[in-house]
Amino acid sequence: MAIATIFAVHGAVQGTFATRIPWIKDHLGLSAGALGIALVCPAIGSMVTMPLAGRLMHKLGSRTAMRLLLALWCAALSLPALAPGLPWLCLSLLVFGGSAGMADVVMNAIGLEVEEHKGKSIMSGLHGMWSVGTLVGAAIGVPAAHAGLDGRVHLGAVAAFLVVFGFLVCAKVPDLHPAADEDAPPRFALPPRAALVIGAIGFCGVFAEGGSADWCAVYLRDVANASPAVAALAYTAFSCTMATARLLGDLAVRRLGAVNAIRTGGVVATAGGLLVVLAHAPAPAIAGFALIGVGISVVVPLCFAAAGRSGPNPSQAIAGVATVTYTSGLVAPAAIGGIAGATSLTASFCLVTVLTLGLVVGAGVVRPAPVKVAGSPAPAGVPAE
Repeated sequence: MAIATIFAVHGAVQGTFATRIPWIKDHLGLSAGALGIALVCPAIGSMVTMPLAGRLMHKLGSRTAMRLLLALWCAALSLPALAPGLPWLCLSLLVFGGSAGMADVVMNAIGLEVEEHKGKSIMSGLHGMWSVGTLVGAAIGVPAAHAGLDGRVHLGAVAAFLVVFGFLVCAKVPDLHPAADEDAPPRFALPPRAALVIGAIGFCGVFAEGGSADWCAVYLRDVANASPAVAALAYTAFSCTMATARLLGDLAVRRLGAVNAIRTGGVVATAGGLLVVLAHAPAPAIAGFALIGVGISVVVPLCFAAAGRSGPNPSQAIAGVATVTYTSGLVAPAAIGGIAGATSLTASFCLVTVLTLGLVVGAGVVRPAPVKVAGSPAPAGVPAE
């Protein structure tokens, strides 16, 4: 319950921030291009700092590291509203994204340890709680924005509450410490090869997620000729089905296994992508985006879990997968826009559909490595060591 709550707190920060981006834009008088530059900074901050999380967790232990990084992430929520101009906004968002990425790595490492202790899949549900947190943050932020509440007051108050609440919740998470003879991970290291392979699957899932989230409403309006109100339903359908599927995803993982869960999800997401590409009316397009949300829901949780089991240093491997997936989230919206500008938005979602098909083909990379049992006989024809 403690680690699930931490995932929700992490998501609540993101959901709260998203609702006040228009206020920040208007407060600083930013153009759309300037705001776009600023919004790239969180992803850059995350990619740069995530490899440091393993070292911090090794030095401080999981509980202290989680408490420190979650407090930093929650406190950083107040910084963008305080920025006096674009350069300071970019700097604040680098800190915002950097703290988010490191906290993300540590909480997933702790979640994996809890999953191992329980002996059953919980990672999808934890990420579902993150999605619930974003919805809660948005549910509070939307009326605050509608009422015209100053963003500095809103973000500062929510940040203060979440810092205290998160600090208290962190007292209940497992306090993991390295073995006495375990070497500290390097301060900064490239992702291990196994993490890059697993990250490729995460890349496909997050590309479909980021592209659908950012472009579904535009697709409904420009391709399916929907009204603005109906177009907004596409994002609602996508986000709600993905959150629900994540909360229920552990049941599918326990029944099907990680590989078949991703493979089945890939089939569902590919069917959704084909429906989007072929749709010329709002209803089938909305249904297609909903299916994409269901199909990709378990991809990132299972990739993080597979990374944590892929080597002797779970936090470093998780950081590697997270770096690849964050890169996908950074690339996807721009890539879809670029392809749409050169050809059409329908062609862009053909690419999304191809990548979801990649989940079907590449799902085997999340299969757990066979465990070698000491003293077990060697297979026939293979000399014993």
